[in-house]
Formats: sequence, structure tokens, C-alpha cells
Amino acid sequence: MPTIPRAPFGKTADGEAVDAFTLKNANGVEVTVITYGGIITSLKVPDRNGAMGDIVLGFDSMDGYLKDHPFFGAIIGRYGNRIAKGRFAIDNQPFTLATNNGPNHLHGGVRGFDKHLWQPEVLSENSLRLSRLSPDGEEGYPGTLQVGVIYSLTNYNELIVDYTATTDLPTHVNLTQHSYFNLAGPGADILGHELMIDADRYTPVNSELIPTGELAPVAGTPFDFRKATAIGARINAAHPQIKNGQGYDHNWVLNRDTRALELAARVTEPASGRTMEVATTEPGLQFYAGNFLDGTLAGKGGAKYGRRSGFCLETQHYPDTPNQPDFPSTLLRPGETYSTRTVFKFGVQ
Repeated sequence: MPTIPRAPFGKTADGEAVDAFTLKNANGVEVTVITYGGIITSLKVPDRNGAMGDIVLGFDSMDGYLKDHPFFGAIIGRYGNRIAKGRFAIDNQPFTLATNNGPNHLHGGVRGFDKHLWQPEVLSENSLRLSRLSPDGEEGYPGTLQVGVIYSLTNYNELIVDYTATTDLPTHVNLTQHSYFNLAGPGADILGHELMIDADRYTPVNSELIPTGELAPVAGTPFDFRKATAIGARINAAHPQIKNGQGYDHNWVLNRDTRALELAARVTEPASGRTMEVATTEPGLQFYAGNFLDGTLAGKGGAKYGRRSGFCLETQHYPDTPNQPDFPSTLLRPGETYSTRTVFKFGVQ
């Protein structure tokens, strides 16, 4: 039987044991995942000189993950991002969800997938499957949802994340991974990282970060990352959308016509030389620049995660899709299988 190094990582608030699994490849890259929330607690990759560094924000122990934190490293579900007023209708039947972001529903609600234990299954020496059964009515969602997420680490320094789900009643599903990256390692801000997003359009939002329904062109705006640009170059621009997000916290409409796996974004950190490419089958990408981090969280080694000390690239369907008929649908019906893939590939230059 294949094995992956496994170690105890503490207990949940209810006293349930949490385990950590560490995937390693032939190049020394390591990814540690815990069964609580499917959280990636550590991701170590080399810089241009071969020095390994942990490039994700998080905590040294379960204590940090049990306290209030901004979804560090977690699997997000049933629905990544926001749903306006925590409401939608399916086949003219209304549903009311938990609201946990002002009047709106965010990242699955008060106790989303990030706050549950997942069942582990080792598929190979570099592939781990996590699964859970989300019961009918959880956080207000209809249908019993069987969910699986597979983390695989290849010798090409790729972290592959495969998501699947099936349901017994029509429901909305939009899974994503919420790691905060800093390719320079802990302590620095991410403003010097150079970002490319393959998107001609984005979805503007209102003051509550709910999409207006418009697919707006990025040309001539601070949202144009079609050519690699420093994250900090225009993050404080005098633009109403920058004001609404207090920086970047928006969904980009990726340039694609199919559901094939295609490059969505590329990030380079000039000082370390580390690079990260994100490919996905999803139509959207939420770029969040850590605007609401404020230094109050004590992370790994006591590090203070200040404003814009990490960024997220969340592959997804667009926010509030259940209430936006012109957006690509997130509706999953019985007999169908939700299936998406995202690949994070690490390198140097």
C-alpha cells in the first residue's frame, strides 16, 4: 500500500483528532495538508539559489486554525465567494443561507467546508484524497452533497487540485482553494510580485463586493494584468472599484471558450526568483491582495501578517452566480458530476 508521512496535528474544539499529511517530490518540494478544512499549512519550494522556503501563510498549530482567521489555506465550499443577501431560488423554490459577511453569504457560511473534518485516503505516494458528506440543509443549502478533493504533487513541481461533487437534490456548488501566497517568504509584503492574469474583462462589484452583473473591460483600468505588472503599481489608484475592494478583491473573467485546462495567471517574485503559474478549468479567478490583513494574527514562528502580506488566486465560477442569470451556471443536479481541476506550478527564473 502507498504511504504518505502522517502526523498528529492537534484536535478540533470537539476533541476530534486532526492529522497532517506531507506530500514530497523528487525535487524536495513539500506540501503539508491537514484533515481539518483540507488546509494547506505549509508549501515549501526552492528559490533561484535552491534555498527552500515556505510560501503560504498559516499557523504552527491547530490553535490558530480554530480561532477566527481569513480562511488560510482552506478548501472553500459549498460556494466560494459571496452570494447576495444569502438567498437564491432553484426551480422557483427559494432558499435562505447563513449570512456571515454583513448581510451576505461568504465562502460557505458560518461553518463552511473549511471548518469540518475531512476523511483522508492515500491514493499514491504523492496523492491524497479528502472527502466529506455535506448533509441536506447544511448552512441552508439543499441536497446531500458528496464531495472529494484530491491533492497531488508531481515531479514537475505541480500541485494539482481536483474537485468532484455529486448531489441528490439540485444545489449550487463552487469549490476553491484559499491559500495565501507570498513567494518571497514570510515577513515581506506582496506588492513587488509581478502578476499576469489572462483576462480581458472582470466583474465590477458594489460596496458590499457583490457583482453588479457587468463584465467590464480591463483595458485602461488598474485591473489590466494582461501583461505582467507589479501588484503594488496601481493598487491604490483613484478608481471606484479599487475603493470598493480597498485594493484588489475582484473576479477576473478568464479568456477561454472551453472547460479545458488553460493557463490563467502567472506570478513572479523578482528577489527570490520564485514563480507560480495557475492553470484551471474554471471560468473565473478571484485575485485578493490581502487588503484586510492587519497584523493582529500571529502566524508561523510568531510572524505578524500585516496588510498585503499574502495574496490569493482563487479559481472559481463568478461570485453571486446563483442570482446572476447571465453568468456561467453553478447549478448541480442529481445525476451530474461537478468536476474541476486547478494546477499550481512552481519554478524559478
